[in-house]
Amino acid sequence: MKKGAAERYREIDFSRAKRGAVVKAEPGKTKISIRLSNAVLEYFRDQVDRAGGGNYQTRINEALLEHIHRRSALDSMRQVLREELASYGAENARNPSRGAHPRRRRAAGPGGRAR
Repeated sequence: MKKGAAERYREIDFSRAKRGAVVKAEPGKTKISIRLSNAVLEYFRDQVDRAGGGNYQTRINEALLEHIHRRSALDSMRQVLREELASYGAENARNPSRGAHPRRRRAAGPGGRAR
């Protein structure tokens, strides 16, 4: 530090100062450091500019939450489909005449071998 800059602070009493963030994080949020590509930052900053203001970090948080909720709904739908298909398969195993289709052989290709 330059001598002139350090002398300004000599008169300030730091004896009761505390280390750490000056502004506390909102409840339910945690301050982190993350590296994002420039393209991601530009995209969200442009969104804020087009909207006439706001916070790009809030936009990133909203996009991540939306992804989580969409993914969760998709996983739930897949689970329901698996359960339904499993019960459908079990029903067909008990009663092969319902919905069961015999496998069809493919026509012979060049050289007389089945494809």
